[in-house]
Amino acid sequence: PKGNMAFTGKYEFEADENYDEFVKKIGLPSDKIEMGRNCKIVTEVVQNGNDFTWTQHFPGGRTTTNTFSVGVEADMETMGGRKFKAAVKMEDGKLVADFPNYRHTAEICGGKLVEISTSSGVVYKRTSKKIA
Repeated sequence: PKGNMAFTGKYEFEADENYDEFVKKIGLPSDKIEMGRNCKIVTEVVQNGNDFTWTQHFPGGRTTTNTFSVGVEADMETMGGRKFKAAVKMEDGKLVADFPNYRHTAEICGGKLVEISTSSGVVYKRTSKKIA
């Protein structure tokens, strides 16, 4: 059985795969692409049952926070800063969200936060290690 607070923690970017191909596919502008490359993003997750606060801290002090409850439509923001509505689902212990032009999953795997975004067959994988 999955622990109730399985996602809670602070995670620091460790590695990614297919970053350039993916961000071009979803149409991020090149200045944002440069800014995000090998960016030591710290992801802070607070989970309370089915309620989540998901904050990304970017170097330089910018943060993005998405607050949502599993299965309930919520206001969200993409990595490019676009606002949209989505209902995050829980499937096999993974959080799954359909963003406007990509599908995003997040899971805790061996103590690491593993996030996978898929857009038109391009799979972007980001792994973050737990720091708190």
